[in-house]
Amino acid sequence: MSSGESTRPGARPLVAILSGAGISTDSGIPDYRGPHGLWRRDPEAEKLVTYAYYMSDPALRRRSWQMRLSSPARHARPNAAHEAVVRLERSGTPVRVITQNVDGLHQAAGMPERKVLELHGTARAVVCTRCKARSDMAEALARVEAGDPDPACTACGGILKSATVMFGEGLDPAVLGEAVAVTKACDVFVAVGTSLTVHPAASLTGLAADHGARLVIVNAEPTPYDDRADELVREPIGNALPEVLDRYTAQGGSGGSPT
Repeated sequence: MSSGESTRPGARPLVAILSGAGISTDSGIPDYRGPHGLWRRDPEAEKLVTYAYYMSDPALRRRSWQMRLSSPARHARPNAAHEAVVRLERSGTPVRVITQNVDGLHQAAGMPERKVLELHGTARAVVCTRCKARSDMAEALARVEAGDPDPACTACGGILKSATVMFGEGLDPAVLGEAVAVTKACDVFVAVGTSLTVHPAASLTGLAADHGARLVIVNAEPTPYDDRADELVREPIGNALPEVLDRYTAQGGSGGSPT
């Protein structure tokens, strides 16, 4: 399937898109792991999203809530790259997004929820660490703005955390399992805005190539999987991804040969 042709007679190729932080930088959300990312500039900041520290240190939790309150992701809007993914999906091409991001911008751009697999959870919701009740992040942040520095679960009084996968937590096995299934089944696998160094998400790239998918990598920096790619794009993502995906849209998902 390296030519991008589907093995399903009469069917358009299934396109899987693995998106990382780089796809959202044009929306004003910083790349935490990039060369100038927050984790490199301030390693202590990782503690704010590390489960053990978060659960044991009330002062750190209060700092975490203030970080969420001031996060640029709170008011971010989808950019041209997110919109290009939606155009491809609306063209009738089967598309599944596997994202390492927690910002919800793929859905905000118009991708159906069921077609987006959020490997690292979502920052749009909070979950109680005791009773597991979920509620809207906006409601929790409204309580912080009203003066509650560490809002507790309204159902049981337990500690609330964002519904993201913190450092020290495991990925949801059901979500990961579905991502693996999509990766094995896809005809085209586009990795965009990701360093492909964070596992198990990064390993999906090799898995796609192993199963015969056409591999396209759109990223400013080199990745460990570049030598396996059928197409490498180093241009800015806001311009490059629409060009790549619009080609697939125009050709019914086949994409043709790299240019």
